[in-house]
Amino acid sequence: MKIILVCILLPYMAFGKFEATIKPINKQIKQRMIEGKSWRKACPVDVKDLRYIRVKHRNFYRSEKMGEIIVHKDVADDVVDIFRELYNIKYPIRQMRLVSDFRGSDWQSIEADNTSAFNCRKATGSKKWSKHSYGKAIDINPIENPYIARNGRISHKASLKYRKRVHKNKSFADKAVLLKNDKATKIFEKYGWKWGGDWSGVKDYQHFSK
Repeated sequence: MKIILVCILLPYMAFGKFEATIKPINKQIKQRMIEGKSWRKACPVDVKDLRYIRVKHRNFYRSEKMGEIIVHKDVADDVVDIFRELYNIKYPIRQMRLVSDFRGSDWQSIEADNTSAFNCRKATGSKKWSKHSYGKAIDINPIENPYIARNGRISHKASLKYRKRVHKNKSFADKAVLLKNDKATKIFEKYGWKWGGDWSGVKDYQHFSK
């Protein structure tokens, strides 16, 4: 009796190999940004100074995905290098989608635990442009790494259990929690990015900026 071995090819991507591309903002992406309310002519940076990045990341479901993110051209290479290192240490990211998919709503993006960068908006509690408006800030796994106001308020209910900053188990969500001396935090620091977890008063554990 002959034994036939059937190999199932997975066309989506090669596991265990990092992938990323950096491209200028084309007409289709620009239209997504306009319709998705993440960019308009009044924004402090023009789309020609932004870059669209597709990047592979490990997710919370024992698989890998190609995510998308928009950043300033000056930090695009940095961002790819950072996410390459995050991938190599197996740091999990729930999802990476453009804020345009959430109609430019930072709130909705956070509710979806979405990792994102460019979004033309004012800084939280300020009338000044956010670093995100220049494409020079990244919010990563925002549910597991919440913004905590000076009075201790956390706006997103799913983040309440992450108020105490400590690793508790080996779940993907727990691995996503960013602490001061974690490898993931140190990777951003290595490339000169500042962490919101180091701020005094307000804590923004999801936020890195350069």
